[in-house]
Amino acid sequence: MARTDLAGKVAIVTGGGRGTGRAMALGLANYGANVIVTAARNLAEAEAVAAQARSETGRDCMLAVAADVASEADCARVVETALANFGGIHILVNNAGRGMRFVSEDFLERPTKFWETDPATWRMIIDTNVNGPFLMARAVVPHLLRNGWGRIVNITMNQETMRRAGFSPYGPSKAALESETIIWSQDLADTGITVNALSPGGITDTGMVPEAAREKFRRVMLDPEVMVAPLIWLCSPQADGITGHRYVAKDWDPLMPPEEAAARARTTAGWP
Repeated sequence: MARTDLAGKVAIVTGGGRGTGRAMALGLANYGANVIVTAARNLAEAEAVAAQARSETGRDCMLAVAADVASEADCARVVETALANFGGIHILVNNAGRGMRFVSEDFLERPTKFWETDPATWRMIIDTNVNGPFLMARAVVPHLLRNGWGRIVNITMNQETMRRAGFSPYGPSKAALESETIIWSQDLADTGITVNALSPGGITDTGMVPEAAREKFRRVMLDPEVMVAPLIWLCSPQADGITGHRYVAKDWDPLMPPEEAAARARTTAGWP
């Protein structure tokens, strides 16, 4: 795909300061988009990503914004910032998420039973992973409708992990996000706006993996860069009309033509 395929497009990547969010934000910028990256806790990380994007592209193409997607006011402010600085919105990547480390640092070794989880922690994870994508999409969609074109990409995870013992509320939150993806794609049918889900396809080298477990999983952890090729295709005009689907990034073969790579990476079980 051409490095200018997304020229003139404006993207919002939530949770863009590290891990998969960082990789996807830089990928969008390198393919021509202007990007807003959000960070709820560490704005300096997002600012470093924005500086890297400007250095790599030679364009003033990325801006970091402190925002918590669980806050309706913050979501509205992110949209206002995109409009004020880049003049529009075309792409929303719902990447911000909170994982099992908030429940327990050793969740991979000693799973926490659901009734042992602190209710405040449960609400925080659900607020970020389920309500956050809704609030961001709700703030963005009116602008996409005015464009007559748009992309919403919800970042999800392995369906096996959604059913794994001791993985609530993270597992249920991502199952809900996949349901949101399917329903929103139907709500937005025939508008020019597509809604799809994208999963890395396995344990990924991000801050969601506890330091104590990193050595154990180092050989199998995916590089966050695995997300970039399928994301760029989903956000490009080549994916017009492709909506309500789920893609697994590790199954994307960059040596294939994009349409063939997409067919290979698309999940069919349990999806329309």
